[in-house]
Amino acid sequence: MRMGMRVLGVVGSGAFLLGGAAAPGFALAPEADLAYHGYVSLAAGTVDVRFTPQNHGPTAVSDATVRLRWSAPLADVQWLPKQCARSGERTVVCRTGALAADGLGEEIGVTVRLVGVPSEVTLEIDTVWGGGAVDRNHANDRQRVLALDTGDSYLF
Repeated sequence: MRMGMRVLGVVGSGAFLLGGAAAPGFALAPEADLAYHGYVSLAAGTVDVRFTPQNHGPTAVSDATVRLRWSAPLADVQWLPKQCARSGERTVVCRTGALAADGLGEEIGVTVRLVGVPSEVTLEIDTVWGGGAVDRNHANDRQRVLALDTGDSYLF
């Protein structure tokens, strides 16, 4: 073997490089820690959700997608903000926009009408896409909140 020659070894279905720099395409994904904090309220079949996305870092993300899923079906007609879209009978997804490391995003407000007038609704919030970053702490980007039909705000 000549000096300076790199040796490529195969282990299982992966490959590794010995004696040289890391091969392109084998870099670790950046890491971010996304979180959502806000409130939800329910009154007469209308749910109001306001929350601020946050990235605890260490890497900024250019955009992320958050999913809002209700325990009751949504009415057929909804007026959603431009960064949000309906993705199912009970689900809306929203883009967060860019999130700096250790930074706050813009507040996102979503108001939806439910089918009928339930006495309570559960809202589940979670990250669908983290801008290509890995989030190892799901304790703060997965929320589940019960809102009673009182008009009161329930914090998360």
